[in-house]
Amino acid sequence: MLTVGVPRETKPGETRVAITPEGAHELVSHGANVLVEAEAGSASSITDDEYRAAGAEVVHSAHEVWERSELVCKVKEPQREEYEFLAEGVILFTYLHLAAYPELADVLIERQVTAIGYETVALSDGSLPLLAPMSEVAGRMAPQVGAHFLERGSGGRGVLLGGAPGVRPARVVVIGAGVVGANAAWIAQGMEAEVILLDREANKLRHVDTIHRGRIMTVASNRLTVQEAVRDADLVIGAVLVAGARAPILISRDLVRQMKPGAVIVDIAVDQGGVAETTVETSHADPVVEIEGVLHYGVGNMPAAVPHTSTYALTNSTLRYVLDLAATSLADAIRAHPELRPGVNVLKGTVVNEVVAEALTKKCADLDEVLTP
Repeated sequence: MLTVGVPRETKPGETRVAITPEGAHELVSHGANVLVEAEAGSASSITDDEYRAAGAEVVHSAHEVWERSELVCKVKEPQREEYEFLAEGVILFTYLHLAAYPELADVLIERQVTAIGYETVALSDGSLPLLAPMSEVAGRMAPQVGAHFLERGSGGRGVLLGGAPGVRPARVVVIGAGVVGANAAWIAQGMEAEVILLDREANKLRHVDTIHRGRIMTVASNRLTVQEAVRDADLVIGAVLVAGARAPILISRDLVRQMKPGAVIVDIAVDQGGVAETTVETSHADPVVEIEGVLHYGVGNMPAAVPHTSTYALTNSTLRYVLDLAATSLADAIRAHPELRPGVNVLKGTVVNEVVAEALTKKCADLDEVLTP
């Protein structure tokens, strides 16, 4: 079994931790050594003593975690101050989103790190099992975040999402009917907003319509329907994902200019560049910027606002893969879990995920050929 390391997250505002004490206990029970950096779980309301009780070793520096670990599990992509720890032979398992962070991709390639991205692990039906739990959290958070910034004191239009008797509710436009969008539309509808959900795939819209029985208005997405919906929206939630690639820009700067002053865009796709041309990545400490009179919320790690919930949801999904990656070779882990194949982004100094390579404008190598000794 490999030694599994869990460093404390360093991205601004990131409060999650990659593995819960229960997950650490499971790894230790299977014979793995688990190293957890001191206070890695404190912001998620998880103490060092809980990790110790689970059999993990708590160490006092990130350097020691990275130096002694062969498999490092994180939540977010390594930050610049962590680049020094990236070394040949390390398996890094985390959210990478390399299409949005080409500099990191170059470092991973140069250092010959084996980099596996949670967000590109994909089942045969195209679903994304390690992105789904955080997508659910982010989707459910988006309407409450939007509702807050629509308040006048927060810089918004001064609109109550659910309206009031005799007063029209806010119009919420959700672009994308995947896991994020469906959850966002569901919560917004529960808050009694007027909800319009757009997607190009009729089956997704049909599924939502069947569940919600017309309480969410479903509209086929094209340039004109997006423009018409966004112009009249109080809150727009960007929820489009192309696994491993940059999100398509569906809201131009000119369209933002045509929106209502004080309207809000919550762009959950910011990790992949965002669906609005005007989207910029923000932080929990400074979450919104006003551009063309519209408030833009572009926090790239939304679920970090509810880290206890998010950490447990994440570990529930990642643990089976961590166990196999720690117990067997990468090739064997892929054979056991074929969905890990597209999860491998960088291996032995080359990009091996075709979509990621295209987004980075780099040559894509064949994974099987690179895996072969």
